[in-house]
Order: sequence, then structure tokens, then C-alpha cells
Amino acid sequence: MLTTPNIRLSRIIRNTWKVDLIMLASCTAAYMVREFLIANHFSIPGILPTLLGTAIAFFVGFNNNQAYDRWWEARKIWGSLVNDSRSFARSLVHYTGSEKEISHRMIRRHIGFLYALKSYLRGAINDDTPTRYLSEHDEQEIAGASNKHNAILSLQAKDLQQLSAQGHIDGFKFIELNEMLTRFCDAMGMSERIRNTIFPTTYSYLTKVFIWLFVVTFTLVISETAGVFSIPLGWLISFVFVSTQINGMSLVDPFTNNSAGVPLNQITRTIEINLLEMIGAEEVPEAIKPINGEYVL
Repeated sequence: MLTTPNIRLSRIIRNTWKVDLIMLASCTAAYMVREFLIANHFSIPGILPTLLGTAIAFFVGFNNNQAYDRWWEARKIWGSLVNDSRSFARSLVHYTGSEKEISHRMIRRHIGFLYALKSYLRGAINDDTPTRYLSEHDEQEIAGASNKHNAILSLQAKDLQQLSAQGHIDGFKFIELNEMLTRFCDAMGMSERIRNTIFPTTYSYLTKVFIWLFVVTFTLVISETAGVFSIPLGWLISFVFVSTQINGMSLVDPFTNNSAGVPLNQITRTIEINLLEMIGAEEVPEAIKPINGEYVL
């Protein structure tokens, strides 16, 4: 996630240079066709790029709105995980009294759950961070599970039942803590839904095609009066549309490990620090710092 109000020009160029070259070549080809093939035969009506520009505005606007909705929903889900995680740890610490072994184990296991969920969402199969907070017994229990973060929640439910059976928490506290586990499961499911639901390919594909057609017809039309300057003018218009479209599409997969995604590293580290401090852990990691003072992952 970007943390600065301004974006460096170098970053914009890195994200768009390939499309810029394609559009520049298309503008040049359109000018050459107009100049040497159709200049003396017929002219392109100006209404054509106008209609295409209107259609593109609808497509780009729809794509960007839907992409931002996906990103914002993902951010709200992980924002709720921050609050619920703090409440979960605080309740375990204060509700269980002198019984620290199980409660501290559950808090550490919850950190492992968050890291396991983050690894799944980002496709980091070989990430061993979750195991740092799991006991050897826990690792054996979830070894054969295809969904390890869900298996960790099952272990949490077992320990919660044990706290209740041993009389460390009463029925009301048990219900409250179990509801938190349910909320963790809900957040997990909603995150998985966003990750596994592909944004309709036709929308992004047709938007690219329409932008290309618009740039070509725009260059053909203005080349009658602007001459060779229609090439840079056509590229400039294409740069505006392409940059807007790429900006929206960068939010389609909010859990990707890039500067536009939800900062899962920062969020999980924040929860990790807060929970470890609650149980008085000796080793607490440092907070995630922005990369180059520009973005966090």
C-alpha cells in the first residue's frame, strides 16, 4: 500500500512503458495510413472517436469502481481482524486468571493462524513463519490438512473447550470467546472468496481493445489538421486512459505482494507485536517500515 501522497514518475513509467510503446507504434501506424493511403480518398468522421471515448469512460469507470470495492472490502476484513485479535487476546489473558499456559498457547497459535492465512492469500507456500508460533504437537495435528489456517482454528476450539471443562472460564465467557473464533472463520472465508474469485476477464480485455481503437481513430482524425504532431498527441491521450485503467486493475487482486495491495505484512506484524506484548513476551519484533519511504507490503 502506498504511504505517500505523490507517486514518482519513474514508478508510472515502469508500470506503463510497454503499453506506451504499443500505443506510440499504433499512433505512428495510424498516421502513416492516413498520410499515404486514405488522405485523398475519404476522411474519418470526428464522431467516431467521440463515441468510443464515451464507451471507454463507462468501461474504465466500472472496472475501477469494482476493483476498488474488492480492495476496500479486503482492507475492512483485515481491519476487523486487528480489532478482534486484540479483543481475543485481552479476553484470554484476563478471563483465564492464573491459567496462563493454555491462554498464552492460544494467543501464540492465533499469531500463527494469521501468518498461515496471509501465506495462503499471497501464495507463499514455503513460508515457515506460522510454525514459529505453533508447538510441535500443533504442527503434527495440522500436517495433513489442506487448509492449515482452518485447522489451526479447530485447535483453538479444542483448547477453548478445555478451558471451559477445567472451570477456568464460565459459560458466558466461553460463548464470547467462541464467537470471536467464529468471526475469525468469517474473516478467513471472506478473504478466501476475494482471492479465489477472478475479476471478469472480458471487462478488462474489452477495455484494452476499446482504448486501442479509440487511440487509432483519434490519431486518424486529428492527423488531418495536426499532421505529424498527431502521433505525440495520440500517445498523450492514450497515456491518460491507459494509466487510469492500469491503476484500477492494480487493485483487482488486493492480496498480491505489491505496492498496490493490502499491506498484510504490516497488519500481521502489528497484531503480532500487540499480542506478544499482552502476554509479556521477551522477544518482540520491530514494526514493518515503509520501503524507500514510499510503500508497505
